[in-house]
Amino acid sequence: MSAPSTLPQENAASNPAQAAFSRLRKELEACIIGQPTLVEHLLVALLADGHLLVEGAPGLAKTTAIKELARRIEGDFHRLQFTPDLLPGDLTGTEVFRPQTGAFEFQRGPIFHNLVLADEINRAPAKVQSALLEAMGERQITVGQVSYTLPRLFLVMATQNPIEHEGTYPLPEAQLDRFLMHVRVVYPDAGAEKQILELARRQARAAGTQNATGQVLLTQEQIFQAQQQVLDMHMSAAVEEYLIQLLLASRDPSPYGEDLMRWISYGASPRGTIALDRCARANAWLNGRDYVSPDDIQTVAFDTLRHRILLSFEAEAEGVTADDIIHELIQRVPVS
Repeated sequence: MSAPSTLPQENAASNPAQAAFSRLRKELEACIIGQPTLVEHLLVALLADGHLLVEGAPGLAKTTAIKELARRIEGDFHRLQFTPDLLPGDLTGTEVFRPQTGAFEFQRGPIFHNLVLADEINRAPAKVQSALLEAMGERQITVGQVSYTLPRLFLVMATQNPIEHEGTYPLPEAQLDRFLMHVRVVYPDAGAEKQILELARRQARAAGTQNATGQVLLTQEQIFQAQQQVLDMHMSAAVEEYLIQLLLASRDPSPYGEDLMRWISYGASPRGTIALDRCARANAWLNGRDYVSPDDIQTVAFDTLRHRILLSFEAEAEGVTADDIIHELIQRVPVS
C-alpha cells in the first residue's frame, strides 16, 4: 500500500525540494488519473537517478506520464518509437560528412535528451538494445572510436506491451537489470474511468486555447539537490540488514522453504541491492520522512525486484510468478 501522496506540512515548508516535488506529484496525479503507482515510481526513479520500464496494455497513460513529467521539469524530452527496422544510429546519432570542411562531424541522436521515452522497446533488434544498454549503464554512447558523455540529468522510460508478441525481441537479462524499476500498470477502476472521461472532454473543449508548454516546477538544480538528500537519508543498521537479507534470500532461499528453492533459478544481482536501497530511500523522502523503514523497502520491492528474479521451469509450470516469490520473501524474511 503506497503512503499518502501529501507531504507533512512542516517537512514541505522546511525543505524547498520536497515542497517542489509535492506540487509536481499533485499535478501529475491530476492529469494521469487512476495510475498513482506509476506517478509515484516515476518520481522515485527521478530521485534515485535510475531508469524505468513500464509494462501495460495500450491506452493506460504510459506515454502521457513521461510527457507530463517532461513538461514540468527543466530539460528536454524526446519520444522514440522502437521498430524492428530501427538502427543504432537512429538512437545514438551518426557521423555526417561535411563537404565544406572535408571532415566528418558527429550529429547527436535523440539519446542525448534529458528525458527519453523508448516506446515499445521490445520491438527493437539486438544492436539497438546494445546501444541503449551502454547509454543506460554507463551514461555514455560510443560511435566508432569516440565515446560521448550523456547529460547529467538522464532518464529513460521504456514501455512494452504485454499483450502482443509478434515482431518483438525479448529484453535480455543484462538489459533488464539496468532498469531501476519494472512497473506494471493496470486498468483504472470505475471512479477513475469517470474522471478520465471528464478530463478528456475538458481537454477537447480547450484544444487550441491552452498553453501546451506547462509550468516548470522543478529545475535541474532542485532535482540534483533532492537526489543528494535521498542519498543522505538515515537508514538504521537493522533496516539495512533486513534489506540485505531480503536480497540474499532471493539468491539462496534454502533457509526459507523448499518451494522457494524450486521456484528460483537466479536471484537479484548486487545491482538489485543498490536499486532497492536507492528506491526505498526515495520512497521515504518523497513521503516526507527523514528515515527509511522496512515498509519503504517492502513498498518498492515488487517493482525493484520482479525483473531481477529468474524463475525456474518448475515455477513456470506451476504458474508461480516473480511477484508471488517476492510476496513470499517479504512474508518469510524476518524484519531485524
